[in-house]
Amino acid sequence: MTNTIDQPTRADATSRVERAGGAARVAAQRLAVLTRADKDAALHALADALLAATDRIVAANEADLARGRESGMAEGLQDRLRLDPERVAAIVEALRQLAGLPDPVGDIVRGSTLANGLQLRQIRVPMGVVGMIYEARPNVTVDAAGLGLKSGNAMILRGGSAAADTNRVIVGVLREALAQQGIPADAVQLLDGGHEDVNALITARGLVDLVIPRGSDRLIQAVVQGATVPVIETGVGNCHVYVDAAADLDQAVAIAVNSKTHRPSVCNAAESLLVHRDIADAVLPALYDALTSAGVVLHTDQRAGEIAGRHGTPYTPATEDDFGTEYLDLQLSVAVVDDLDAAIAHIGRYGSGHTEVIVTADRAAARQFVARVDAAVVAVNASSRFTDGGEFGFGAEIGISTQKLHARGPMGLQELTSTKWVVEGDGQVR
Repeated sequence: MTNTIDQPTRADATSRVERAGGAARVAAQRLAVLTRADKDAALHALADALLAATDRIVAANEADLARGRESGMAEGLQDRLRLDPERVAAIVEALRQLAGLPDPVGDIVRGSTLANGLQLRQIRVPMGVVGMIYEARPNVTVDAAGLGLKSGNAMILRGGSAAADTNRVIVGVLREALAQQGIPADAVQLLDGGHEDVNALITARGLVDLVIPRGSDRLIQAVVQGATVPVIETGVGNCHVYVDAAADLDQAVAIAVNSKTHRPSVCNAAESLLVHRDIADAVLPALYDALTSAGVVLHTDQRAGEIAGRHGTPYTPATEDDFGTEYLDLQLSVAVVDDLDAAIAHIGRYGSGHTEVIVTADRAAARQFVARVDAAVVAVNASSRFTDGGEFGFGAEIGISTQKLHARGPMGLQELTSTKWVVEGDGQVR
């Protein structure tokens, strides 16, 4: 009986993805020849349409949130899911910023003229059809559509069920606006099916050129392990703030608190605080006061716990799992480390390769940290919250890549392109 049910389901999913992929490839051919003026006008049209549809989007989002609350969705996930007029306005502004950025398509990466007169140019070109699989962040729907349009890629989106109503409204608005601009609506498509659709999308070689998963470690690993289509891995954010012996106390408090509490539900929030033993007794009480005042629950190793106990700060002893956890909440693991080497070793053991921060006035220590820490972004005396496409000036981001091939860190327009070589001659033969 199980096979009787499963086989048609898989076949239906494959058929849906094949139709979506075929339509996307046709749309991608049209996108590939659009001028920058065409793309920018379309981006402004998308922004206008979304702004006009704010009430519809927020109403759909409220329905998604209500379902989430009924099912016991964690507060951090609810924050990721939530859209209000201010957040819709921010999404719209990100599209307008994209319109103001240079178009990467056609850029010459390098070139030369050979001795035989052949002219070589390596130019940026769109990937083609990009599949995006993500969870309860409907802003990603707009970011992916906008970045795809500007970089000349057709996007097949599969958002999480938690944001189903919101994504349907958003994609409907986007498709209508594209059609009004004379651009194929199938440049942006939404898959509404379940896991069968995901499996069909990530194995659609020949129809889909690239898949980008964005969400929990479980989602990302399932895509990476099951895909036959090339994947760019956007990893989880188990980010650390290391307070070095030469750190400025005020900077250490400001950076640690901002990294943890500014928006704890996102991947660039700090999840672990490391403090050099020589400064621990002086700096941890101030850090504890600031963090607990912001509602942060502390999970400490033995030495950090002893200082918390003497200071009268509530804490719980950290487990091995605590140091490897992406909390996405107002929780923080804390450890006292012997030196810079110990901090780097701790990060190497527990970090996810996303963003790592050092607070120090010692330039030699900062250079060591930058050179030896293996992460997409390493920050010196700055909050982890700056790891973001918008903050980097990309207008928006498709995700933050923690892999090392093709793209690493916040992925903007250039990271959504490949290259091709153009060879121009005058009858030369070999």
